[in-house]
This record gives sequence, structure tokens and C-alpha cells, in this order.
Amino acid sequence: MRIQRDVIVSCLLAFLLLVVAGCGKKTDEDKPASPTGTETVEAEKPASEVQAEAGTVDIEKPVSEVQAEAETMSVENLKATALKYKEAILAKQGTMADLAAKIKEIPVVEALGQEAQSLKTDLKDVESALAALKERFQIYYDTLEEKGGDLSGLEL
Repeated sequence: MRIQRDVIVSCLLAFLLLVVAGCGKKTDEDKPASPTGTETVEAEKPASEVQAEAGTVDIEKPVSEVQAEAETMSVENLKATALKYKEAILAKQGTMADLAAKIKEIPVVEALGQEAQSLKTDLKDVESALAALKERFQIYYDTLEEKGGDLSGLEL
């Protein structure tokens, strides 16, 4: 029984390490200011509702539409939109870290329980949203780079 528990704990820890690796949570001081200096992304707000000056951060919009839109945008709007995506990505990474910490706190005996399963489902949803945000961010970033725009402050 102890070996089985140790295997489960090891698997959970390995999973959490994989999820959290590269997703360093940044404090508010480490985050770059938004272009206007007053806007921030709220972690509770879905990424599809976060407003950008040049457009909307939307994980539902097809990638082909994002690419077409990015091609027609000015350098300033591209950077503003990329910054909004970056802020949304950082917020999702914080949410992921919080969920991972909650999962880690669950006793091994309850690891297969309803609460743990619910947290794991939430974590998968956040991971999917984060992947969509990163994919769309990269489109704006690459288009900005192609147009010779300033990429400072856009590092993830």
C-alpha cells in the first residue's frame, strides 16, 4: 500500500512540476506597465473578454482571422494587442500556479476525489486557454517583427 501511495505521490508531483515548469509567476512589480499605464488584466475575467486598445484578446477567434487581422494592423496597434495578450498570458499562468498549488495540497487519500478531479479539469481548461493565448500572441509578435516594430517588453 505504501509503494502504491508513493507512486501516486510521485506521479502527481511529476505532473505538477511539468505544469509549473516555465510558468514562473511574476509579481505586479515584474509585470510591464500597460501602454496606457492604467489598464490591467484581471485573473477572474475570461481572456475572451479582455479589451485591448487595438482589438480584443479572444481565444475563440480562428487563427486564420487573427493572422488576417494582424497583417492589416499598424505597428502601434500590433504592439498594443501583443501586450494585451502577454498580460492575459501572465494572468493565466498565475491562475495555473494557483490551481497547481491547490492540487498539491490535496491529501493523497483524496487525490481521486471529486474536488481533485474538478481542480484537474479546471487546470486543463486553463492550460488550453493559455495555449490558445500563446498561439495568437505569437502571430501578433511575428507580424510586428516582420514590420520592423519594437519588440521590447514583449518577452514571455
